[in-house]
Amino acid sequence: MTVTQESARTYQVRTYGCQMNVHDSERLTGLLEDAGYVPAAEGETADVVVFNTCAVRENADNRLYGNLGHLRPAKMSNPGMQIAVGGCLAQKDQGEIVRKAPWVDVVFGTHNIGSLPVLLERARVQGEAQVELKESLEVFPSTLPTKRESAYAAWVSISVGCNNTCTFCIVPSLRGKEKDRRPGDVLNEVRTLVDQGVLEVTLLGQNVNTYGVEFGDRLAFGKLLRACGEVPGLERVRFTSPHPAAFTDDVIAAMAETPNVMHQLHMPLQSGSDRVLKAMRRSYRADRYLGIIERVRAAMPDAAISTDIIVGFPGETEEDFQATLDVVRQSRFANAFTFQYSIRPGTPAATMDLQVPKEVVQERYERLVALQEEISWAENKKQVGRTLEVLVAEGEGRKDEATRRLSGRAADNRLVHFAVGAEIPRPGDMVTVEVTYAAPHHLVADGAVSLRRTCAGDAWQARQGEPAKGSGVLLGMPSIGRPAPLAQEAAGCDARS
Repeated sequence: MTVTQESARTYQVRTYGCQMNVHDSERLTGLLEDAGYVPAAEGETADVVVFNTCAVRENADNRLYGNLGHLRPAKMSNPGMQIAVGGCLAQKDQGEIVRKAPWVDVVFGTHNIGSLPVLLERARVQGEAQVELKESLEVFPSTLPTKRESAYAAWVSISVGCNNTCTFCIVPSLRGKEKDRRPGDVLNEVRTLVDQGVLEVTLLGQNVNTYGVEFGDRLAFGKLLRACGEVPGLERVRFTSPHPAAFTDDVIAAMAETPNVMHQLHMPLQSGSDRVLKAMRRSYRADRYLGIIERVRAAMPDAAISTDIIVGFPGETEEDFQATLDVVRQSRFANAFTFQYSIRPGTPAATMDLQVPKEVVQERYERLVALQEEISWAENKKQVGRTLEVLVAEGEGRKDEATRRLSGRAADNRLVHFAVGAEIPRPGDMVTVEVTYAAPHHLVADGAVSLRRTCAGDAWQARQGEPAKGSGVLLGMPSIGRPAPLAQEAAGCDARS
């Protein structure tokens, strides 16, 4: 189905949740524009509004139905408007969405995002809601058109789905069993992105360490990292998320020995208590986790390690919580994403006995945050006086205009706010700065700046030449602008040189 230019309709995609959802929304945006839709202007109610939902966060369904309720008056006054709901919550609730919100036109799941344009047209022609959800993946999503959010950095999916059975997580039942892309397909996408000006890629999977399970190579992920090191013009490679149970020493070696693989690791801990880890069905224990960190730092002393931690899992005692604090103290995380446990219907943990009282969870959570803030600040202070190369970013520093600074990410992914020199860098350019101040969540560099202009900066500048139509994608995070299609020729340089 293609919308003609004369009848082009506007769209808006609203995204909630993890990196996987953000990347899926880039595909949804690409599909819609490939079908002839155009982004809605800022502040305009779009002809088509798509919700790409997440079922992991607490009250995800309340948030969705609240947003659908806000759109109902617009829908009632404009019957031609269409509303679509996709993603994990759609996969979980399925027909329930149309029952609760009968003004929704399309419901699609995690396995068939490529069906969206056809379902929208079918709903328009037939005048009734279309609900289509597949129980397994039919086409790997990376084969679909994609409109990337960034000109200089990109997500690259290497797998979808998960074979783990963590008792707190609903993702495996919604995303399905792990399916891997062939390494050649991944590398071809990486090379294409570099040709378009991208200089940083993040390899994305629910569990990147088990990459290769489908084609029988348990060392495939380390090999893929090394292969990325052979791609000319690719300056930074990151990945998320690994699982401690499957983390192998060949990956550590690949990180240490491949120059463009960053010395940055996000490895979820969830709990430092062996008893709680067992109840979570996390198939590792605290000693194994700490052993991985020790080997990573032995190979890469400058590595910045971050994590995820859940506080108040059912049955967690004060002794269990103290074990988590002990692991945090030993690990010296650069930062941690900390969460208060909340019941997710459909998960085994939802029906467990000994749910921890909310006030106890809150008090423990505050102690954990205070400890991690102290550690993060101490670790960041070690960066003062160091010279860092920073990839200039777009939308990272909310106070940049007031402070007359720009922002970007160092090689270890630390956020750096830096003073601008005589030349103004563009997002995608590289600056070398000296750190002059440290805070718990960022660094400041007000010293001298040297600038290296890049093809990624050229690619960003080429996008700015497109007509401003507002943002077509609204993320559940700070906006980073509306990207536009870019050919290598428009960037004015050869990304492989």
